[in-house]
Amino acid sequence: MKKTFYSNGKLLITGEYLVLDGAKAFALPTKMGQNLIIEEGDNKEINWKSYDFDESIWFEDTLLFSDISKEVNPENESVKNTLTTILHEAFKLNPNFILNSDGYTITTELGFPKSWGLGTSSTLINNIAQWLQIDAFTLLKNSFGGSGYDIACAQNDGPIVYQLEQGNPKIEKVSFNPDFTDDLYFVYLNKKQSSKSAIAAYNMNKKNNLPRTIALNDIITSEVLNAATLPSFATAIQKHEIQMSNILETQTIKESLFPDFNGVIKSLGAWGGDFVMAIAEDNPTAYFTSKGYKTIIPYHEMILS
Repeated sequence: MKKTFYSNGKLLITGEYLVLDGAKAFALPTKMGQNLIIEEGDNKEINWKSYDFDESIWFEDTLLFSDISKEVNPENESVKNTLTTILHEAFKLNPNFILNSDGYTITTELGFPKSWGLGTSSTLINNIAQWLQIDAFTLLKNSFGGSGYDIACAQNDGPIVYQLEQGNPKIEKVSFNPDFTDDLYFVYLNKKQSSKSAIAAYNMNKKNNLPRTIALNDIITSEVLNAATLPSFATAIQKHEIQMSNILETQTIKESLFPDFNGVIKSLGAWGGDFVMAIAEDNPTAYFTSKGYKTIIPYHEMILS
């Protein structure tokens, strides 16, 4: 019997990095996500195949039940080992999927290019959690780590404010549908940023007065959510960029790549890769294309609402 599970992709608008330390983060689920298709198999193994957006196979291998049920070498960062680690942690939460099965044929299908960084891992973890009826946040914590905002986006079909309170996820569904969303665009920077290395850099650079930093972030997040006009929204976004630039001790993405852009640009998620959000009254496609960035997606084509 075939079973299919689906999870939304994600974009983090405010609170990047700081969400790890309890700051409020404004996040948006995307229209593009990932499918997980489960079919029965045999030989006490999983025949796994992962398709990218263009229907090419980006990963294919056989995973033995015996490997999934035992501890995995954490130093091996191959795709197979990472996947086995996730399944091993899932096994610890619900061993029946191994103990009571002859095997599986499993397929994943991405609704966005893998390189985009919209949540290849988080959508997979949430899909596995749905399949095995286990808690996705626990599975994330025990395997990949991270704040969990991406899992919250995978599970929600509208804007959210996400926060960790004493390490536990708190999700607030919010309204965000201002008149100026036609002036918001998402631009891919032609490279995927490693979340793990970015988080490590943040942990080295974050300031000592973290409570004050988080309080400022939460004020800015509220300003972003409540902005009634494009100028007020742009001002709040710019304020956020300056704050993170100071924390990370690095230039903003506009300063480093787009100093002549007529508008505001904000990094999303891990600075230096994946997507940025561009705020401009005139369509900026020609500008970014001239700079070599050809993936420019309007807000309404990207965001689930």
